[in-house]
Amino acid sequence: METKIFQLLEEINNNLFFQKSVLSFDEACKYCNISKSKMYKHTSSNNIVFYKPQGKLIFFKREELDQWLLKNRQSSMDELQREATKYSLTKRR
Repeated sequence: METKIFQLLEEINNNLFFQKSVLSFDEACKYCNISKSKMYKHTSSNNIVFYKPQGKLIFFKREELDQWLLKNRQSSMDELQREATKYSLTKRR
């Protein structure tokens, strides 16, 4: 019974977490599934957008994290083949 209550509380906590639009540093690491040291490297090299409202604590917009996570899209083989076929048909000499 006690385990079931903890599971429900964890589920509620996770649902609230994914409704937040601004995430703390630790929450952003959890959201992106990367280590704190890796996230610090990204912030120190300005590879990722972040906010420091009072100069110390770091915050992230979830929407911007999503955009960052979806950078450098890799096309599937099927997409590449269609693109190659389209190119060869339209660029005939």
